[in-house]
Amino acid sequence: MRYRALAALALAGLSVLAPLAVLEQARAQETAPAQRDQGPGDAQANRQESRPATGQGVALPQPSVTRHELILPGRTLRYTATAGSLPVSDQSGRRLADIAYVAYVLDRDLGASISTRAVTFAFNGGPGAASAYLNLGLMGPKRLPFGRQGDAPSMPPLVVDNADTWLDFTDLVFIDPVGTGFSRFASGNDDARGLLWSVEGDYKSLSRIIANWLRLNDRLASPKFLVGESYGGFRAPKIASELQTGDGVGVSGIVMLSPVLDFTYQRDAGSSPLRWVVSLPAMAAVKLEREGRLSRQTLAEAENYAAGDYLADILKGPRDRDATKRLADRVATLTGLDRSLVERMGGKVDAGTFLRELDRSKGLVGSPYDGTVSALDPDPEAARGRAPDAVLSAITAPLTSAMLSHYAGELNWRPEGRYFLLNEEVNRRWSYGQGRGDRETMRELRNVLALDPRLAVIVAHGFTDLVTPYFETKLLLDQLPAFGDPARVKLQVFPGGHMFYSRDASRANLREAVRTMIEARQGL
Repeated sequence: MRYRALAALALAGLSVLAPLAVLEQARAQETAPAQRDQGPGDAQANRQESRPATGQGVALPQPSVTRHELILPGRTLRYTATAGSLPVSDQSGRRLADIAYVAYVLDRDLGASISTRAVTFAFNGGPGAASAYLNLGLMGPKRLPFGRQGDAPSMPPLVVDNADTWLDFTDLVFIDPVGTGFSRFASGNDDARGLLWSVEGDYKSLSRIIANWLRLNDRLASPKFLVGESYGGFRAPKIASELQTGDGVGVSGIVMLSPVLDFTYQRDAGSSPLRWVVSLPAMAAVKLEREGRLSRQTLAEAENYAAGDYLADILKGPRDRDATKRLADRVATLTGLDRSLVERMGGKVDAGTFLRELDRSKGLVGSPYDGTVSALDPDPEAARGRAPDAVLSAITAPLTSAMLSHYAGELNWRPEGRYFLLNEEVNRRWSYGQGRGDRETMRELRNVLALDPRLAVIVAHGFTDLVTPYFETKLLLDQLPAFGDPARVKLQVFPGGHMFYSRDASRANLREAVRTMIEARQGL
């Protein structure tokens, strides 16, 4: 999902990936079945009995199946939770990795058809982030409150019942790509890192995992949806396309949260004026929220200026002093920054400078994940500085602890080894390939929409997110054809940052939008 290294992505060469195959055998076939509670969440699950590891790797436990009751205002949800893993293998059958997942499946009435019960697969981004952000932050039956001003590593990792869970209208499967969560490579398969820590290897392996889970749990007839956040939003159309044409599995809808749709905006920042264009409205949103005036209507001025006069004056270059003065006047007004600073920068203010300078006099530095959230600057007198992030760094400890407690307590699954909420090695070693196709996902989005007129897409952003600015996505989506019904692709922008769903109203409104989309497609 999320990384301060997002703008410094590796460009290592991508090896040609051999076709991946997820082993068809259930984990229960590899060891004798243990006594357990059997439920609809996972047909092959067995409690806590470890399988032999390939090579010298540490085996993940057998899947654990537990039963739960969630009592919420006006409704009670009874469901089965499964925590386990599925293997990824190469074409020869050699196991490359074990992919951990958590599934929540609502109890069905006897005889109820699975063809009308949706199932949603969710994954975060980074690359290198586990799905705990979506599980305990947005969609799952339990929630850890986070993303607020004043969050700190020492805050109690106490979860609450999630009244905004999506379990009412869809079963949920949270997937941790290899290297995140408890997902891990098989020992002796070092070359697997080059295969799976790449754009192509990533989406192909996750596609196989999804297809295999559907087959093993007899859910191929169910309406199927994908949810991806940040880089997870980047991979979602690629997974949908691979499912359609590679695995023979149709997807009814895609939800992309704070996605990167084209890394060109990130990579070519030095030479392209588009970086400044797409970031300016988000900076204006930070100022407007601090003034209590943030809305889509009040942002219209910044959006129109960014795509109009601002771009025109940027293109005139620094030799045009009149253009530079116009830029300084308007950008300073929109962002709240000192005019002389903006003029020195030629009107091209990067997110780091904006977040450092906005409250420098108070000794605070803002977070790119939500420009309205700030923390103490550890080096306030330095011209430039690196500070722990007020959002991402602050919640790593409590969210990690909460997820580990959830695994051990609610889910009764206790793997050995380290749990990675964020794995910087994955992010650092990621291969984006050599071709443009591996650095953007608009092509796959176009293809899946054109191929399936039933498929719907929601793209959601936070106003004050400076990691993946909403205006960047708006400009890209505006280039899509209508595909028969323009309402099939909806861009929705909510108060908040990269994890805008940490705000109660934004989380509830996103839930309602997704519920409407899913329920509209369950009868198609």
